[in-house]
Amino acid sequence: MTTEAQPSTRAHGGRLIAARLKAHGVTKLFTLSGGHLFSIYDGCRAEGIEIVDVRHEQSAAFAAEGWAKVTRTPGVCALTAGPGVTNGMSAIASAAHNQSPVLVLGGRAPQFRWGQGSLQEIDHVPFVRPLVKLAATAQETDEIPALVDQALRTAITPHGGPTFLDFPLDHVFGEADAPPAPPSLPEPWLESGADGRDIERAAAALREAERPVIMAGAGLYWGRGEAALVALAEQLRIPVFTNGLARGCVPADHELAFSRARRTGLSGADVALLIGAPLDFRLGFGAAFAADAEIVAIDAAEPDRAPPRELAAELYGALPATLGALRAAAGPPGGDSERGAWIRSLRAAEDEARAGEAAELADDRTPLHPMRVYGELIDLLDRDAIVVGDGGDFVSYAGRVIDSYEPGCWLDPGPLGCLGCGPGYALAAKLAYPDRQVVLLLGDGAFGFAGMEFDTLARHGVAVLAVVGNNGIWALEKHPMEAIYGYSLAAELRPETRYDQIAEALGCHAELVRTPTELRPALDRAMSSGQPALVNVLTDPTVAYPRRSNLA
Repeated sequence: MTTEAQPSTRAHGGRLIAARLKAHGVTKLFTLSGGHLFSIYDGCRAEGIEIVDVRHEQSAAFAAEGWAKVTRTPGVCALTAGPGVTNGMSAIASAAHNQSPVLVLGGRAPQFRWGQGSLQEIDHVPFVRPLVKLAATAQETDEIPALVDQALRTAITPHGGPTFLDFPLDHVFGEADAPPAPPSLPEPWLESGADGRDIERAAAALREAERPVIMAGAGLYWGRGEAALVALAEQLRIPVFTNGLARGCVPADHELAFSRARRTGLSGADVALLIGAPLDFRLGFGAAFAADAEIVAIDAAEPDRAPPRELAAELYGALPATLGALRAAAGPPGGDSERGAWIRSLRAAEDEARAGEAAELADDRTPLHPMRVYGELIDLLDRDAIVVGDGGDFVSYAGRVIDSYEPGCWLDPGPLGCLGCGPGYALAAKLAYPDRQVVLLLGDGAFGFAGMEFDTLARHGVAVLAVVGNNGIWALEKHPMEAIYGYSLAAELRPETRYDQIAEALGCHAELVRTPTELRPALDRAMSSGQPALVNVLTDPTVAYPRRSNLA
């Protein structure tokens, strides 16, 4: 009598990694080819995870973060040993500042040869650890699945952020038994909200408020609190301002959504709900609000540093539950007439500011005013278009005038301000949402960080539209330095560089725009080309972004 052989449950380390990633819903691995990663690639091929290769490791890590930003699920990249990991560190740091759930898989020299001078032998963990929530090295092949589970759970637990695992060559090529399927990743946004006593303190402040505001940041987006925020704002009649990833969580055309009147709104508020937004430089370290304003901090988890000014209340817990409880506790507004007057005053300020932009949006100068670029582009954007900003001066103008209507539609470098993020972000966004417009706004300085990724877009057939604002200078440095010293240094680029010819040589549709009349036809052709496309627009280097504005 014969018995049928049972299928083997053993697998090599790369297959164990890929199987765990697949079990947790990962579909893409961003990478740049490296021999230390071959086993992981083989595992991904076997498990049906798409490998998306780029031209620089920073872009692999930025693409992983871009995936996390647009999907609110972990993005994953694999970086080869030594310089592969060090090349990705700026992007890892950016993900940390942005609370983006990213898992970085690192190659590593073999453990049995450690200390003998293997190729690219360096201990990554000590210098990566300050940037991540978890950094670990697999000590044995059979440790790998549990490490991947732990890293993904840690990455999405509030506050989210990057995690790092590296795999010695001998362990990732070795074999071990495949464990049972893992439990599902947690869904922290469905957990309980803030303490009831804290809710009541905040509700009491709101009931007395005459000029309340909501200032929401990226934490609102990560905490999936947008629906609860809209319900709160509508019931209590509270104007809403947003920055970063929170843009679009309240549609720009909602009656309570404001952007241009931000300085007026924040400085005039008597009670401010600060939702997922730290009191950092973007809010003047608290000085954006009046000295006697009561500030209520609301977030999914406690901050890792003390706020720069006293808070009236602190509410930490899952945002849908917290905001729902606050809405119930605060009840309908007692001073509706006062809040109506407050909202009307802000709408008047908003309308005046928008009217004041009209002349620049239609400016006919040559080279073009940056605002004229957006005057044409805005009309071409769908409501759910994903706009990626990678630059200083050029993207600052975009931040003023491009409105967002859905969550996850505005991606910028965030508080670390790391240029070079754009091509990776745009690549991931278009792969995640192939039927939506993805528009990449690049300063000419930013192009220099990751311009070769237009080869990546062409190779993978990813039809992103890029618009370069080409003024031939580092404008956010040149103009302020000249204002301070009367001169500038290290702030010049080559005038009229043909970034369009570079993109064309890399396989993209590309056009040069010198005059306003050339712009709209070039954008139309680029959008309809069905290819990755770049429109290189020569912009006026004498135009200086106004640093003191309602968005400061």
